[in-house]
Amino acid sequence: MIRPNPGEPDPVSRPLDHLVEGGYDASPALVLRDGTLPRTEVRRRVALLAGWLRSLDLAEGARVASWAAKGELTCLLPLAAPRAGLVHVPINPLLKRAQVAHVLADSGAALLLGTGARLGTLELADVPAGCRKFSEIEALGSASSLGIELEPSRAAPDDLAALLYTSGSTGRPKGVMLSHANLWLGAVSVAHYLALRPSDVVLAVLPLAFDYGQNQLLSAWAAGASVVPLDYLTPRDVVKTCARHRVTTLAAVPPLLVQLVEQDWPQEAVASLLRLTNSGGAMGEQLVRTLRASFPQAALFSMYGLTEAFRSTYLDPALVDAHPTSIGRAIPFAEVLGMRDVETLAGAGEEGELVHCGPLVAQGYWGDAVRTAERFRPAPPQSRYGGMAVWSGDRVVRDTTGLLHFIGRDDAMIKSSGNRISPQEVEEAAIASGGVAEAAALGVPDARLGQAVWLVVRGSPSGEEALRAALKRELPGFMQPQAIRWVEAMPLGPNGKLDRAALLREATGA
Repeated sequence: MIRPNPGEPDPVSRPLDHLVEGGYDASPALVLRDGTLPRTEVRRRVALLAGWLRSLDLAEGARVASWAAKGELTCLLPLAAPRAGLVHVPINPLLKRAQVAHVLADSGAALLLGTGARLGTLELADVPAGCRKFSEIEALGSASSLGIELEPSRAAPDDLAALLYTSGSTGRPKGVMLSHANLWLGAVSVAHYLALRPSDVVLAVLPLAFDYGQNQLLSAWAAGASVVPLDYLTPRDVVKTCARHRVTTLAAVPPLLVQLVEQDWPQEAVASLLRLTNSGGAMGEQLVRTLRASFPQAALFSMYGLTEAFRSTYLDPALVDAHPTSIGRAIPFAEVLGMRDVETLAGAGEEGELVHCGPLVAQGYWGDAVRTAERFRPAPPQSRYGGMAVWSGDRVVRDTTGLLHFIGRDDAMIKSSGNRISPQEVEEAAIASGGVAEAAALGVPDARLGQAVWLVVRGSPSGEEALRAALKRELPGFMQPQAIRWVEAMPLGPNGKLDRAALLREATGA
């Protein structure tokens, strides 16, 4: 077994449902619209829900899908389903019928729990044969009336606990197989480096079907902290909730952070904030500087990860001001290597592919050996963990201090006239001009160039002349956008990330 580095937590995993067992009995674990559940009550309701699931006589390892807004059911199922020997498949409530049907069919779901109205939109052919459906009201009511409290599980670390489906922006969504160890160690790791305490209040605004979103729950409970689930309609809802519940920890993706810094934050909403965390995309220097100025009392954690390897790196908040564009170093239980090729480490200042090793690496894609073999391959010889690794396709550079800097996804790099162009570099130059709030650079097919740079920005078209002048000052000729398109709002995917595929479809008319 790999021992932790000095100061790191114990790498021994436990069954996932044990996260709410043990201490912190008096702490409020879950703050719902209709009341607050202390940890003892969360523990009891997890046991009741697991007891009801066990009473349905589903096969060991059967998949249980949930399709509902944040609430008691969706917050407890990540623990209750594995306790009952089942595999949880959370479905983003923003997905539509056809997308839900794909997840149900691909996972072979034996049970679907969800909001009654959502379940009513499904047609007969959308639900696999033999898959039973219950509304969340029916499920919770049945669990309470049955009254069977299932004992904590004795699952093995490698037993499957969940399938998290990727957003599918570049193809059909695929289910990432996550074990008890993947989720337990991920929760412990994040709780450790964020220094979460039982007194903390974590605002869960991200979808629980998103690995980063689900970890908001799990890492908070690992630390004995409380969670406030929120399905927000506007960024203003986030501000109001921070004030109402004295939120200490707020996790978001860059598009939401951009919207949040545009809000007017009253003192009561800011006073309690101790941490802001980011993942799901690079923030860019301008956003980092704005966040630091807007929330000087809050530690800013810039993080990087992908569902196949959970969270991989974080930047110590003490280094953010000096290194605003870095994604930092490996989190506890993770090993990240920049590889020039399958056997050669990239040197300092040299670009390489980011490879993820260690116990946070997922078990592959559900029912898809071909795509699993493409992404999950033997770890490089330099890995201290060995075994299978995730070859991410992300390009990074490690500087002389050991900090990593994200360059871009290999399949997202723009190839124009033989030049490889990082979209992030073009976007940061556009935002630094001061005339736009958000920017997305795209590679659009071009007969002469291979790909031409197109830039989509949110702001006022009256500023295009100043924007072009700024880009000419900051970027070489081959990186200049051939076209600039102004929009009132950027399209977002189900996880709140920028939907680049939608932008490209609009640009090309495909």
